[in-house]
Amino acid sequence: MRVTPTKTKLVSKKAIAAVVLASLAIGGLSACAGKKPARTQLVYEERPVEQLYATGMKRLDEKSWNEAVSYFEEVERQHPYSEWSRRAIVMTIYANYMANRYEESNTAADHFIQLYPGSPLTPYAYYMKANNYFEQIVDVGRDQAYTVQAQTLLRDVILRYPNSEYAKDARLKLDMVADQLAGKEMEIGRYYLNQNQPLAAAGRFRTVIDRYQTTSHTPEALYRLVETNLVLGLTDEANRNAAVLGHNFPGEFWYNEAYKLMQSRGQTLAVAPDPDAKKVEAAAPEKEQKRKKSWLSRITPL
Repeated sequence: MRVTPTKTKLVSKKAIAAVVLASLAIGGLSACAGKKPARTQLVYEERPVEQLYATGMKRLDEKSWNEAVSYFEEVERQHPYSEWSRRAIVMTIYANYMANRYEESNTAADHFIQLYPGSPLTPYAYYMKANNYFEQIVDVGRDQAYTVQAQTLLRDVILRYPNSEYAKDARLKLDMVADQLAGKEMEIGRYYLNQNQPLAAAGRFRTVIDRYQTTSHTPEALYRLVETNLVLGLTDEANRNAAVLGHNFPGEFWYNEAYKLMQSRGQTLAVAPDPDAKKVEAAAPEKEQKRKKSWLSRITPL
C-alpha cells in the first residue's frame, strides 16, 4: 500500500494574486483521498472564456478536482495560446495534483514549460513536477524510484531558482528525501546482517555515513559499523567508529549500545555514555518501524 502524506501546500493566496490574478487564489485546499474519481467529459459547446474559467475555479473551490480539470482543458481547447489558456494550464497542473493524478499533472507542467519557458509561473511548473514525485514516496520497505526522482527534481528547482520560495521549500523536502534514502540503505544493511553478510552490510552503513550523515539514521549506522567491524575482526576500525559515535552522539541510545558492546570485547572507550540521557528505545531496529514522513513544509500551490 502506498504511503500517502498530507498534501503539500504550495503557494499562498497572496502569492497567487501577485503572480497570476486575484481570481487564481485558491489557497487552503486539502487533498482528496481514496480512489481517483472518473473524469468529467464536457460536451463541446462554444462558451465565453470567462465563463469556462470561472466555472473551473468554482469547481476548485468545491474540491471537484476532475471537473475543474475538464473546464480548464476546455479553456485551452477553445482559446489556445491566450492569456486565459496560460492560466488554465497552471490550474490544470494543480487540480490534477490534488486529484492524485500525478502523471497528468506532470504532463500539464511539461506542456506549460514548453509553451512558456520565460513565464513568471514557470518556476511553479518545475516545482510541481518535483512535488508530484514527492507525494508518491513509499515506505522504505519498497522501491525508492519515486524518491530518487523527487530528489533530482527538487535539486533542479534549487539550481534554477535558488532565491525563490520554491527553492526554500525544496531544500526542506530534500532533507526528508535524504532521510528516506538513508532509511532504505539501513534496511538493506540490516538484511545483510541477518543473512550473515557483514561485509555487504558494512557497505550500506558506510553509504549512510558518507552520503546522508545529517540524517536521523547516522547514530545507528555508526553503531552498525561497530558491530560489523567486530564481526570482521577489524577491532581498530570498530574502535574508531565507536569513538566517532561517542564524540558526536554521547547521549544516544546507539552509543550506549556501542559502549556496552566494546566493553564486552575488552575495549575501553574514552567517552562514557551520558547517564542522564534518555534512551531512544523505540528507535531500536530489532522492531523496525516504518519511518514516519515528517512532511513539515506545507506551502498551498498556485
